[in-house]
Amino acid sequence: MTRQFFVGGNFKLNPITLESKKSLISGLNKAELDPSTEVVIAPPSIYLISVKDIVRKDVKVAAQNCYFKESGAFTGEISPKQLVDAGIPYVILGHSERRTIFKETSELIATKTRAALDAGLKVILCIGETLQEREAGKTAEVCEEQLKAVVEVLKEADWSNVVIAYEPVWAIGTGKVATSAQAQEAHVDVRAYLAKAISAAVANDTRIIYGGSVTAVNCKELATQQDVDGFLVGGASLKPEFADIVNAKKA
Repeated sequence: MTRQFFVGGNFKLNPITLESKKSLISGLNKAELDPSTEVVIAPPSIYLISVKDIVRKDVKVAAQNCYFKESGAFTGEISPKQLVDAGIPYVILGHSERRTIFKETSELIATKTRAALDAGLKVILCIGETLQEREAGKTAEVCEEQLKAVVEVLKEADWSNVVIAYEPVWAIGTGKVATSAQAQEAHVDVRAYLAKAISAAVANDTRIIYGGSVTAVNCKELATQQDVDGFLVGGASLKPEFADIVNAKKA
């Protein structure tokens, strides 16, 4: 199976005005995008529905997070069922900022992933190591540990609706980027773990994308790596160069 290239844009807590949101989406709507690449953008939750309504139809919309309950007394949360009802097909779960700033554990992220898939969402599942963990040679160990909690609650068939985003924490928003060789090595390790923990088919078919200071300058080299199936882009997704990253596989 040929894995479709995937580029996600995580807007994080940006933009902060309605006008800047409209300008950002207008620019994306006018851009020339590789039709063979799956493109997904994740605006702040307050803009999810309005962005879905105005963005071009070949660009999908993702939530940046969700809870694991359908409804109830959970102030400030969004449920998977609400996202599905609103026509939002994807959700990002396990981003390092959720893990570090908001203290979400791998077990909580696994519970959210199970709930999201049960509701009919597709999941962009983030994993990755800190600088200290990389320097200690624990990259593969950390990624496996973060994945293990999810593997334990998913069925094999569920993985067709999961995209794994490998995001080394030390490269997110720092301007540092893993070399193409480092990214490839980490992705190979993740794929090997999937083969061991689930099946060879899941390992072969699951898209593993790279995130961490991806730009128009470094995306083409990263995209040449056999096991890099796309990108999860942060800051550059707010700039015109996002189109260049979407087109990274074009000759």
